[in-house]
Amino acid sequence: MLDLKTDKNSIKVIKEVPSYFVKRDGAKFSFALYKLKLVLNAMDLSGKIQENIISGILNKLIGKDEVSAQEVATAFVDTLKELGLDDKAQAYIEYRKQDEEKWKEQTNPTERLARLQGKDPSLVHENANKDSKVFNTQRDLTAGTVGKTLGLKMMPEHVAKAHLRGDIHYHDLDYTPWSPMTNCCLIDFKEMLTHGFKIGNAEVESPHSIQTATAQMAQIIANVASSQYGGCSADRIDEVLAPFAMKNYHKHLKESEEFITDEDKIKAFAVKRTKKDIYDAMQALEYEINTLFSSQGQTPFTTLGFGLGTSWVEREIQKSILRIRIAGLGKEKRTAIFPKLVFTIKKGVNLKPEDPNYDIKELAVECATKRMYPDVLMYDKIKELTGSFKAPMGCRSFLQGWKDENGQEVNSGRMNLGVVTVNLPRIALKANGDKNLFWQIFDEEMQVAKSALVFKVKRVLDASPENAPILYQFGAFGKRLKPDGNVDELFKNGRATVSLGYIGLYEVGTSFYGPDWENNQEAHDFTLQIVKELNLRCKAWSKEYNYHFSVYSTPSESLTDRFCKLDTERFGKVKDITDKEYYTNSFHYDVRKHPSPFEKLTFEMDYPKYASGGFIHYCEYPNLRQNPKALEAVWDWAYDKIGYLGTNTPIDKCYKCGFQGEFKPTARGFECPKCGNHDPKTCDCVKRTCGYLGNPLQRPMVHGRHVEIASRAKNLMNGMAEDEQ
Repeated sequence: MLDLKTDKNSIKVIKEVPSYFVKRDGAKFSFALYKLKLVLNAMDLSGKIQENIISGILNKLIGKDEVSAQEVATAFVDTLKELGLDDKAQAYIEYRKQDEEKWKEQTNPTERLARLQGKDPSLVHENANKDSKVFNTQRDLTAGTVGKTLGLKMMPEHVAKAHLRGDIHYHDLDYTPWSPMTNCCLIDFKEMLTHGFKIGNAEVESPHSIQTATAQMAQIIANVASSQYGGCSADRIDEVLAPFAMKNYHKHLKESEEFITDEDKIKAFAVKRTKKDIYDAMQALEYEINTLFSSQGQTPFTTLGFGLGTSWVEREIQKSILRIRIAGLGKEKRTAIFPKLVFTIKKGVNLKPEDPNYDIKELAVECATKRMYPDVLMYDKIKELTGSFKAPMGCRSFLQGWKDENGQEVNSGRMNLGVVTVNLPRIALKANGDKNLFWQIFDEEMQVAKSALVFKVKRVLDASPENAPILYQFGAFGKRLKPDGNVDELFKNGRATVSLGYIGLYEVGTSFYGPDWENNQEAHDFTLQIVKELNLRCKAWSKEYNYHFSVYSTPSESLTDRFCKLDTERFGKVKDITDKEYYTNSFHYDVRKHPSPFEKLTFEMDYPKYASGGFIHYCEYPNLRQNPKALEAVWDWAYDKIGYLGTNTPIDKCYKCGFQGEFKPTARGFECPKCGNHDPKTCDCVKRTCGYLGNPLQRPMVHGRHVEIASRAKNLMNGMAEDEQ
């Protein structure tokens, strides 16, 4: 044993290091010297003694191009003992034992089920769309809890442990990889409604009216939502449903000819009846979606894209969607959470007063001031960013432009195979101001994320068409496979996407440049370079595997809480990073600040070019009911600058005292600022939890998301008053 007082410099510094490090599951990585330094820093061993320890470890690995995790661990402990640091060596051994025990605990269904039974908020409030009080949701949560523990054992161990540590997040672990399910999709409603389909024992023929068409849509949505784990969207729904509305029109023409002789009156009668049919059909669809429960114990995450049709029936469908949403649900006229409405703005169609559908854009503005939806897509910018125009899958996932073997552009019927998100703030916290170290850690996390995403793809290939007939055999995914067909026919050649997510660019910038870096060009360029690097990795992986890997600005509904909580345990309360108790979504401006909408969007507009696999911008406004032109001004300004924009404005309502505006955040949720009411039975509290809206009084969210929402400051401009109610 060496005497540290006299011999602490006796170990010669060795510069030679192994090339590769082999993890316990056989995964090979570049040997990362910085990891030894991070471990030693955590053990309060720095300076000269740290150099000696590292030299001692490397001495024991001389001549080896490739070393195993066990070899490095043994060399680590032996070197500590040689330097007289027996207590540190024992502490490291105990840490390794605890790490293994934790791994066994996390992969033990009994422990997780006990947490669920104890109503652990991180489990029961992970998804704000799930009501954990009802039996079918409880059943899903129970199955998901078991699925998570089994899924962790199925995936590569280094991926599973990276997920548990919080280096990455393997999304939807309660469903996949235990089940080879896909994520979100654009349902091919046109194909299904035109050619018919089968659900259960029923062979369903093409509908002969718009009422039947929307009823069939609701059944399709319920079945699709139960066959995948992500959101489902309908693209250009006004154009898809128009032919079925025309069947109503022709039917009414024929009926009216029996008792009306004047041709103009015949047409007027048929138009009037058809408009009512359209309204009734769209109202029924809204109610049916909000009363559906999928097998996951939740209302299906559904998005309707519309706004481009210019025929009279297409216009009427658009207007009905908006008027129904403005009217509200039920006796109390509550705000509908689903479906999410996404309205498209396009030059020559509805952007300017002289455009044929400008009146519908005005109706969309009114709807957004009263119900927050619709969010808006800017047609030309979406084409520029993603390569073709289409609605998002779910709340924000975008397909890239893609053509089939016949050169035909295909959007509906395509899907996403899953998401893995990287914890960028953790990389920055580890780097501690050292950009070179940041990029070293970044490189390794990219390799872990790649392993996770490739595993997601491989797992969905284990599905057979018989596992989800509605998706693979009856048209939801566009092509109709035979029961023994190969599902890869629908995924390969870039037809499907798989997404690399990220979170917390604001926190990364803060780590290197301080909390007010938004106007610092160097800081902006650095954070933008991170997204560019993510994009470059995805392009390389796409070429390597023949699936479309894309960069995804993760919604982080619960991840904003999970990553921050794990990093607080590891790094403590770091000012303006972990002390906020949440991480900022993707590339978004710090929610605590007050930039104007134009300043906020100008700051954010550069990032989606490199994250076109999923993104959305929001602005926080005061009450806009009396000032809709202010919102329209933002939409018009944003048209050629950003692709996808949401509206956050106070629409809470207390039925007890009549207050209408913004509820006050409290430790237990939100309450009426006038009478203190927080009973969901007598008030309607609606907040944007991520890309979707949620009702936090009916279905509470995780702590970090609640704090983030409560922290949001208004983005004001001339003509807006912050206290406007």
